[in-house]
Formats: sequence, structure tokens, C-alpha cells
Amino acid sequence: MFKILIIDDDPTIRVVLKRALQNQGYDVIVVSDGEAGISQAQQIHPALIICDWMMTHLNGLDVCRLIKANPKLATTFFILLTARGKVEDRIMGLDAGADDFLAKPIDVNELKARVRAGLRLYQLNQDLQAQKQSLEKLNQDLQHQKQLLETELAEASSYVRSLLPAPLKGTVTTESLFIPSTQLGGDCFDYYWLDDQHLVIYLLDVSGHGVGSALLSVSVLNMLRSQSLPNTNFYQPNAVLKSLNNTFQMSDHGEKYFTIWYGVYNRIQRQLSYASAGHPPAILLASTTANLQVKQLDSSGLPIGFLPETEFEQDVIYLQEKSTVYIFSDGAYEIFQPDGRIWGKKAFIRLIVDSHQQNIHLKQILNQLQALNHGNNFDDDLSLIRINFK
Repeated sequence: MFKILIIDDDPTIRVVLKRALQNQGYDVIVVSDGEAGISQAQQIHPALIICDWMMTHLNGLDVCRLIKANPKLATTFFILLTARGKVEDRIMGLDAGADDFLAKPIDVNELKARVRAGLRLYQLNQDLQAQKQSLEKLNQDLQHQKQLLETELAEASSYVRSLLPAPLKGTVTTESLFIPSTQLGGDCFDYYWLDDQHLVIYLLDVSGHGVGSALLSVSVLNMLRSQSLPNTNFYQPNAVLKSLNNTFQMSDHGEKYFTIWYGVYNRIQRQLSYASAGHPPAILLASTTANLQVKQLDSSGLPIGFLPETEFEQDVIYLQEKSTVYIFSDGAYEIFQPDGRIWGKKAFIRLIVDSHQQNIHLKQILNQLQALNHGNNFDDDLSLIRINFK
């Protein structure tokens, strides 16, 4: 049973949180101030802490810093409870070590969902740490250990999948594929309306495999989704890439970098602004009376994290009615053939064009890719988004 520690000086909030979480089967402990919370955490080592930001004597930020500074508590998932919704407040909380935020007034369903997500990450970390310690002591039964690791990586992939957006409907519709490799990778994508006129669309691919790549991918997604990048115009793709590059230098993130294609669609003007950081180009297909026009939407730029203060180019294109854009990761075409050669991007684009002309769904495209891969698991994550602009 997971132990959850609640730190809040409001007795009503303590009762609401405790009752809601106890009904979910968690072992819930409550305290009324920060000092008591730290003392209790050191004794019980909770899996998750929910702490109010604004408290007398010791506020939530100070509690978070002290908790995260303790090696025995560093992996505890920490949720800040706050009515402060400004971007700079979220940045301050993230800098203090907070893993997530819960807004006041409390929505019980949101509370339960965030707790479940936090406990999944905590459990994944605990499992992997336990495996590491075991492998350091014993080098026996390697096949069994591999099976355990694959199971846990599959669970982590399922968590990443749970963060991906639902299909869009309306004037813009989407269809997507996310096929994790046998090893946990770093693909992630999202699309959402900044307002009623502007739609954000992006796909990123973190270097390497494993938990580190997946966690970096999720961190980027959460930061973009919450618009927590400081001093950033999220309507300007090149500005977003520049802020990401300044925030996620590979020297500060385990030498990991990532590629990303990021676009913003203005549905009134039917204009798509986009920028790319080392990512494969998106493919625009537009039907005319004569034929199908195919255009690669690319802009030069190094992957995110390579060099600080990198500038990124931004392009704008007008989308006529019934245009379609495909965005994908390199796992969609880096498929080894029997002769050792890679299938390649040009061949994949031909498949996209042919499939589009035949009005084939993405699942049918996946079937063809799996046939090319002879039914084996893909060596890298495969992500593909199709966006239809009516």
C-alpha cells in the first residue's frame, strides 16, 4: 500500500484530501505544518507528498527543497497545492524540486488522476533502483532479469502513452500512431489549442533509450503543455525552440539531446508557422485539380541541447482546403533491410503519398512498415501524426 503524506495548515483541506485518497486505498498521513511534515517524511518515507504552498513558519517551497535534498526522500513524488497559477510561480515551484502542481479549489477527480500518475513514476523508479542494487550484488539468472526489465519498460511506455493527446475533431482532425520499441525510448507528441484560433502541433524524439530518455521526453511535454518556459511566445515556433534549447542543454541532462518539429496553425488565416531542430521534415500533401502536391516542411536547426544560444529559423506556409500534414520520427523509416541497408526517408515519403492517394488509415501504413521489418519489434520508437485541415 502506498503511503501518502499531506502537509497543510487548513484543517478542511486536510479532511478533504485524506478522505478522497483513503477511499482509493492509500495509507494517508496528515500533518498541519512544514516542520512536522519533514519529520514525518523522514520516519515513514512516503511515496508521494501533497504540500500546501502558502503556510506559516515554513512554506511549501522550503519543505520541497529540504525533502528533495535528503537522498532517502529524493525520489518521493512531490505535488505542490496552490492557488497561484502564473507561469513564473510554476517555474519557481519546478526550480524548488516540485514534480507536479494541484490547483485550488481542489477538483477531486484531478487530484486522483495526478496522484495515480505520480505513483506510477515513483513505482517505476523504485523498481529500477531495486533491480540495479540486485544486479550489483548478484550476476545470476540474466535472462530472468532481462524479462523483468522489459516488463517494467513496457509499463513506462504505457505511462508515456497515457500522456499523449486524444484525437482532434472539428475543422482540424488528427490521427496518430505511437509504437514503442522493445526498449523504452524518447518519442513524444502533442497538439492543443492555444486559443480558439491557434493550434500547436509538435513531435519530439530524445536521443538514446531507457528511463532517462523517457523522463526527459515527459519533462519537455509537461513544460510545453503547461507553458512553463520563461519569457516565451508560444505562438512563435522559433522562440519556443530557442527557449527549449536554453533550458535543456545536454550537458545538464545526462548528455541527452532531442530533435523536434514544432508548428502553430492559424485557422482564420489558414497559415502554418513551423520550425525544426534537427527533426525529419513534415510532409504537406495538397490536392489540386491536376495532381497531388507534395512539399517537405523543413527548417535548418541543430537538435535541442547541442549548443547554447542557438537561433532557429521559422517558415510560414498557407494551407489550402483539404490539406494534410504528416509529422513523424526517424523510427518510421530507419528500418534495416535484409541486405543491411536502411529503408530510408525517401521510400517512407513515397509510402505516405501512395497511402494518402488510396485513403489508407495509419494502421494500414503500420502494417506495411511491420511487413518491411519482417514482423520484428522496431529498433526505435515509431511515431506518426496525420493532421487534416478541412
